[in-house]
Amino acid sequence: MADLSTTYMGIALKNPVMVAACALSSKVDNIIRAEEAGAGALVIRSLFEEQIRHEIGDLDEALSQGSDSYAEALSYFPAISHGEAKEHLFWVERTRAATKMPLIGSLNAVSPGSWIKYAKQLADTGVDGLELNYYTVEADIERDGVAAEQQMLDIVASVRAEVELPIAVKISPFYTSVGNVIRKIEDAGANGVVMFNRFLQPEIDPDKETVLHEMTYSTSAEMRVPLRWIGLLYGQLSLDMAANTGIMESRDVVKALLAGATVTQVASTLFRNGIGHLTSLVDGLSAWMDAKGYASVEDFRGKLSQQGFEGDPVMFERAQYLDFLMSRQRWVKA
Repeated sequence: MADLSTTYMGIALKNPVMVAACALSSKVDNIIRAEEAGAGALVIRSLFEEQIRHEIGDLDEALSQGSDSYAEALSYFPAISHGEAKEHLFWVERTRAATKMPLIGSLNAVSPGSWIKYAKQLADTGVDGLELNYYTVEADIERDGVAAEQQMLDIVASVRAEVELPIAVKISPFYTSVGNVIRKIEDAGANGVVMFNRFLQPEIDPDKETVLHEMTYSTSAEMRVPLRWIGLLYGQLSLDMAANTGIMESRDVVKALLAGATVTQVASTLFRNGIGHLTSLVDGLSAWMDAKGYASVEDFRGKLSQQGFEGDPVMFERAQYLDFLMSRQRWVKA
């Protein structure tokens, strides 16, 4: 039987199939089921600073209601302070105590100081690593790309200076030079990069004239973007690369590893097929390796990356585009 074990950011995993940060990990029971189904590791749903701020605002509003109705009302409510991240941190500690598989804490903050503050608090829960979920929409037209990128890099460097745990950064694919940004993330001290954060785009209902915010699951076709960049960057960087978005079946796991991914992260396929689908992903990978005669993941990781490509590297970068043009020409002639 093939050996599926690997390491991610120095963390030993029994296989390269991880559960991505998502709502499934909101319950400890789900995480236990994921472990039993064979997950190599799990990224706990993100701690969002904006959610904490919203809850603090709700609490302040509730405590102030009626406070000016009469004199005694000013001291009617007891002194209550919002627990900030305490509830989330307590829940992470419970999860750590209930499971043995590697757990990665996830964080999405706003201000630089908050990234450091909450990263240190998450590190104290017993997680094996941290994932900085850098989810931001650069809507300020006065702010250029250099400034936007530098802010992210400063955050990574500041967290690295304060936390000893391995750190991965989850980014979007919307950079002018994705490879350059990832190299700078590595220089800032990150141990891994997650490709890519999936932005939920707004939809418009023309009949009701309203903006819709719908949760849509990813599809295997969306995997092509991380597949491309992982294949291009494999062998050029030291940090580990996690393929995220569009990994639905065991064949997709194989594709990501052939491109050079260290691990894969799945979420949408678990919402569609259930947490038990993890077993199919792991067993499918094992069966493919046995059929191909691969004894370990390292035997084929990166085999279809640009580094492993036998031929002109430029052709690897442009192959799909050129193939598309040629196929269109053949179609027109027909």
